[in-house]
Amino acid sequence: MSWLELKTFLKFLPWDSATARAVRGSTPEEDYWSPDRQLAATLIDSVREQTYALIKLHGDPKKTKRMRPPEPIQRPGVVKRRNPTVIRFGGRHGSGAAELAKVFGGHATNP
Repeated sequence: MSWLELKTFLKFLPWDSATARAVRGSTPEEDYWSPDRQLAATLIDSVREQTYALIKLHGDPKKTKRMRPPEPIQRPGVVKRRNPTVIRFGGRHGSGAAELAKVFGGHATNP
């Protein structure tokens, strides 16, 4: 095999081959989530969200009351969100005035 043939052979190796990964310095998991797979996962997520919205808006409220939005497909490097921005006021979660004061940095006053 000549050097030109070897160069051509290496140039056209499949994206996920071990030799191509070694040249790029990537892991099999990183190569698994190639741009086309990322796009497919995004399309699937959007179809699932659209289906959820359609059922929730046009379905029977008694049956769809407890429906939860679909979870997106897990991707490497993306941490699952635990909804840390939810702030609950009053009721069994605490005093509304005290919680608001914590959020906005003021003092809670009781009338």
